[in-house]
Amino acid sequence: MTETTQKTDRSFTEDELQDLVASTDTGGRNPTNRAVAFFISGAAFAWSLFQLWIAQPQLWFGAWVPVLNSSQTRPVHLGFAILLAFLAYPALKSSPRNRIPITDWILAIVGAGCAFYVFLFSRDLSMTARSGLPTDTQIIVGSVGILLLLEASRRALGPALTIVGSIFLLYAYMGQGWLIPDIIEHSGLSFRAIVNAQWLDTTGVFGIPLGVSTAFVFLFVLFGAMLDKAGAGNYFIQLAFAGLGALRGGPAKAAVVGSAMTGLISGSSIANVVTTGTFTIPLMKKVGFSSEKSGAVEVASSVNGQIMPPVMGAAAFLMVEFVGISYVEVIKHAFIPAVISYIALVYIVHLEALKKDMPALGPAANLGKMFLKIAVGFVVTGIGFTALVYGINGLRAVAPSLSGWVIMAGIIAAYVLMVRTAANNPDLTLDDPNSGKFSLPTVKEVFPTGLHYLLPILVLIWFLMVEMQSPAKSAFWAVAVMLGIILTQRPLKAMFRGESIAAASREGLNDMVEGMITGARNMIGIGVATAAAGIIVATVTKTPIGTELAGLVELLSGGHLMIMLLLVGLFSLILGMGLPTTANYIVVSSLMAGVVVQLGAQEGLIVPLIAAHLFVFYFGIMADVTPPVGLASFAAAAVSGGDPIKSGFTAFFYSMRTVALPFLFIYNPALILYGVDLGTTAGILQALMIFVIATIAMLLFAAATQGYFLAPSQKWESAALLLVAFTLFVPGFWLDRIQPRFEELPPTQLAQAFDDAAVGDNIRFVVAGPAFIDGSPSQLTIVHTVQDGDPETGRADAAGLFLLPEDDRLFMDEPMFGTDYQQKLQDFDFYTDPRVEVISLLHPADRMPKQVFWIPALLLLVLVIVLQRRRQTKPAF
Repeated sequence: MTETTQKTDRSFTEDELQDLVASTDTGGRNPTNRAVAFFISGAAFAWSLFQLWIAQPQLWFGAWVPVLNSSQTRPVHLGFAILLAFLAYPALKSSPRNRIPITDWILAIVGAGCAFYVFLFSRDLSMTARSGLPTDTQIIVGSVGILLLLEASRRALGPALTIVGSIFLLYAYMGQGWLIPDIIEHSGLSFRAIVNAQWLDTTGVFGIPLGVSTAFVFLFVLFGAMLDKAGAGNYFIQLAFAGLGALRGGPAKAAVVGSAMTGLISGSSIANVVTTGTFTIPLMKKVGFSSEKSGAVEVASSVNGQIMPPVMGAAAFLMVEFVGISYVEVIKHAFIPAVISYIALVYIVHLEALKKDMPALGPAANLGKMFLKIAVGFVVTGIGFTALVYGINGLRAVAPSLSGWVIMAGIIAAYVLMVRTAANNPDLTLDDPNSGKFSLPTVKEVFPTGLHYLLPILVLIWFLMVEMQSPAKSAFWAVAVMLGIILTQRPLKAMFRGESIAAASREGLNDMVEGMITGARNMIGIGVATAAAGIIVATVTKTPIGTELAGLVELLSGGHLMIMLLLVGLFSLILGMGLPTTANYIVVSSLMAGVVVQLGAQEGLIVPLIAAHLFVFYFGIMADVTPPVGLASFAAAAVSGGDPIKSGFTAFFYSMRTVALPFLFIYNPALILYGVDLGTTAGILQALMIFVIATIAMLLFAAATQGYFLAPSQKWESAALLLVAFTLFVPGFWLDRIQPRFEELPPTQLAQAFDDAAVGDNIRFVVAGPAFIDGSPSQLTIVHTVQDGDPETGRADAAGLFLLPEDDRLFMDEPMFGTDYQQKLQDFDFYTDPRVEVISLLHPADRMPKQVFWIPALLLLVLVIVLQRRRQTKPAF
């Protein structure tokens, strides 16, 4: 046995696993000096208090303490992050972990000081640097701040983001060189201009990404840390085992569902792997999964936790700012792909269990019945939530002045009743998964013990979905409820059980403090990442790379959207191998999301901006899986004792559904409920239909990639299942081959088409003309949506379009400055020959329903089922 094999096959202790998580998520340094350890913990605790204060200042002596604006809160947020990054993360692998060298103290203080300088002198900066007149002192502070931020990023996140940020800074300064393509060359920015834009202004380091981290992300990460510290993580894992453990291959199914529930409160795939994998991986091995496959299942399910709303690895909040839609809209668009991806993963591990004829841990249960119970549970929950909405709205209508007090009293009463129910049951303990004897818990035993953990989640959903409050305010109230729970659950249980209330109160206070500290330490990497990624965002806006990248990508892809999507996906994977998901998403979406939309428009395909952002995000998370760097795969191998590279490749194979989904919703945006109005009955029914069809299609895709459906599949049967799945996902693809999507009308009718359209209707037209860069022929398909506030007539003029009809042709002059069309048509040159003109007005053609192609697809599926039924030797579920 080789040395490497010995290393991977040995069992890692709990301390080693926690150190693995700490080294990536919270910092691997653990000082033995109590005063130093107390200082780090105190700084983290103070950071959490600061974030709670700025979230709702009127509740924290807002009448006496001035309320801070975003240009003041962001530097304080970054100051804490840099301070803790240098104190918690060693400089090198060989650096001491039990003490902090004096150089790290100096770097921490200076780095935090550079950030706090922006806070302390924000008024002076607004009159000098932000007006284009930075002083020498400000330039020195900014230069040191940028260097120390990049070093903090290297420590907390690895070298990738530091290298990428440095490259963008060099590109901004140099502008030209043999490595810089002609299309994105520029004259170069001065050193003072770069420092001013990156550190002293509000568009670089202290721009939108850091603002999102300050306002939204911290509170959600803190909420997750508090919920986990209270015991919700263990509750979710045991609930998953109780519900699914008795199924064939039950531990793997429990791992998937447990990771999905943990993903609701955690944005870290590595922490998810270690938290749930410690229990699930040994049990998966016990029923027949190999070390590599058990680790791969855990990796695939844990990484997918980042696409699960509401946290989504912090990307959801960035999408709010980048796309310009509400947080609820982001959740709406992300929900169906995330859920069907998890359902498909449950089915994949079920097929693995069937192929290997794996036993259940207890008396065998039926997967079909289990899905039915889950569906009934969702229906009952939906009915209950709807009744609650109507009940509270009715109370507010009848007694508006008393409704707030009545609701608060109801929440407190419900909480006390839930804790009393939990106190009447033994605290949750799970048998050692490595022992010879393991007994599964039952849902009846587990469910009552953690009902109160669902209360803060309900509060979060209520404020987001019903009250339509901001994510920050919703998270604040959820954290407030969570603080009350973590402080009181132990004393209340002790009171109901007749135990010592004082001792339980001390334990509750310790849980609260540790949860606040853990939440802040979990934010170090995200805070530093969003700040460092701001360097890339500012460079994109200050240099030609932001506007000319589309031409470069179009050149590389030959103008084909599919090739370009493959290039973007590959770029996201490569970049994500060294970047955390949040930073990867910021970088790639800043560079590529608009390009996807623009190139799609040139092909006549309208790609919603949210679809482009989700595409980038999905491929970014796959980097945690993909060898040779996939950190989640290494974490799983540390638990399973398997080979990390094999685990990573297997996990990537299991995650093929996550790779396929982004392409599908680019070409069929209905999968992300784009254009579906959930405020109407028809919209809800349409969403349900999309969900059902997409789930069936994804299950068939999983069966095809696994080579097993009802029985081992022949190659042509797997190909047939892939064809059926594709047709269910994108039936319009086949319809477009037979009937054109649009009929062409004379372009001179464009202005009349604007005026004749009803509110909400789309007008689609094609513009052609010389490109602004090189005069080459260019073409763009534009979709105009009539808005409620548009005038009855003259809508084209009101939109900023200058249309010049000449005989049967329709030319265009440069659109009005400041309008949307000035942005959309900025790549055309309106001052040369040939002229820019509207060459086509496209009206939706009268076609057969695209769903008609489901009929031959389902007939093909029936044929595969009939043939496989003859060879079937095991029950399908």
